[in-house]
Amino acid sequence: MRKRISLLTACGVAALGLAAAPAHAADPVLTLTGPAQVGLRPHPGQNAGPQKTSVQFRLVNDTGSAFERQSTFTIDLTGLKGVADVALAKQQGSECTLTAAAVTCKRPALWKGETTVVDLDLSAADGSGAGAAADLTVTGRADGATFKSATTKVRVGGPDLVLERAELTEEQKPGDKQPLSIVFANAGTESVHGVVLEMRTTHGMNLVEQYDNCSSSEDPAEGRPWNTGWSTVQCLLEGEYKAGSVYGVDGPLTLKAAPHAFAEGLTYAVYAAGDRPTAGTTSKKPSGGKKLAVRERAAKASAQSTDLDPWNNLQEFDFRTKNSADLVAWPVALTGTAGETVKADFGFRNNGPAWVAHLRSGESVARTDIVIPAGTKATRVPAGCQGVNADGTAREQTLGAPRYLCSTGHVVGEREKFSYPFELKIEQVVADAAGSVSVGRWTPEGTKGQPWDPNHANDKASVMIGAKTGGASPSPTATATASPSATASASASASATPTGTSGPAANGNLAATGSSAGMLALGGAVLMAAGGGLVLAFRRRTGTHA
Repeated sequence: MRKRISLLTACGVAALGLAAAPAHAADPVLTLTGPAQVGLRPHPGQNAGPQKTSVQFRLVNDTGSAFERQSTFTIDLTGLKGVADVALAKQQGSECTLTAAAVTCKRPALWKGETTVVDLDLSAADGSGAGAAADLTVTGRADGATFKSATTKVRVGGPDLVLERAELTEEQKPGDKQPLSIVFANAGTESVHGVVLEMRTTHGMNLVEQYDNCSSSEDPAEGRPWNTGWSTVQCLLEGEYKAGSVYGVDGPLTLKAAPHAFAEGLTYAVYAAGDRPTAGTTSKKPSGGKKLAVRERAAKASAQSTDLDPWNNLQEFDFRTKNSADLVAWPVALTGTAGETVKADFGFRNNGPAWVAHLRSGESVARTDIVIPAGTKATRVPAGCQGVNADGTAREQTLGAPRYLCSTGHVVGEREKFSYPFELKIEQVVADAAGSVSVGRWTPEGTKGQPWDPNHANDKASVMIGAKTGGASPSPTATATASPSATASASASASATPTGTSGPAANGNLAATGSSAGMLALGGAVLMAAGGGLVLAFRRRTGTHA
């Protein structure tokens, strides 16, 4: 009997254990993505050689964690026979193999976010005719995961909008105006029904005119801080744009440099109306009674097309403005007694008149170098500030450092203030203890005056600590003898925003009602300025500072 009871008891415990065991979580669902459609230049293309078009398939892992098992991805190529020839792109690694029937790729793990699965080069097959089409589908499989496939339609022929480069003056002064001429061609094999003209300008460049078939919007820049300071205008140009024809915008478009213009940029592009992005929620569409029109031109006005490639839809310009921005550090004076903790507000303001931005690189415009007076220890340090040793070398501990280096972020607006609030403990009152606050560009030693700053004498200010006199009083706060013009402190993080001013807001003001065209975020179309004795804030494509 005892054995039977023990056995039943054991079975009951085991049953309870099974009941308590957690159920297996559902397999993660991972999504494959690719372009909806790809057009190929008909065979043999220009110069009697096939024209290649790149296609990229990617995987989106938005589950919040990496999938650490091997995955296999397959693209069936049998449907492309007689329509397109396929090759692995040069940048494609050895994890993919190509046969006449399929492309197979393996990945040992899939990290969070987006991962490139395969890059392919496609060209129209010999003997394929305009209009020939086939589907290209990528699928995935792995133990413990489910994949959503992606399909791209491959089509021989199609429209090809090609944008001519306008003649614009790069050297300018605040207030200067110049016309923007828009000429484009359809160098493809089919008509386009409706075209969207998109123009993007930086904070110091305005589009003057307003049209009913245009809308304007600001880049919200959430999650994409490098777009801060850009505005977008889109105009819907209705009608049929025939293959082989050239067209020009029939109406004035004027660019104007704002009083705060510095190193500015412009991108403009044309797209088939069906390819335009979803309209932005912040777009403005006033109705003024005028519409931007288009008229056909002689073919000789067109730029030459080389392939069915969206990159030839876009042009970009850099503008160098003769202007300056005066960065001014403010002095700080503190009083207190030994053992007391006081608040100090270190920083600088931009007296303008220009704004400054590193829109391409996203690097900090300026650095603030704060030297803490002797006998005082920082007990609270704002984000964006790093503690260093007295000679500027790195140290592990942020609190208690003798010196701090703080970064502005990549945009400094006109009349903007950057404030870095510290809390300091006065361990002992040292007679004539002094520190400093200085602002400028980065150097190994600290900071150096910016070349576009006209007054380096105010780049540095003093920090003084004195003994408190008189009776007991509340803990003092830092005071600045040269108070900033802004009405309130900006955040000490890299995304500090101006107070009391509009800051780097969008300035394009073409707008209209009745247009379904909205804001388009053109990744990779951010511009830079270069050269001369002018103020430059962008970075060139080479990766060097202007």
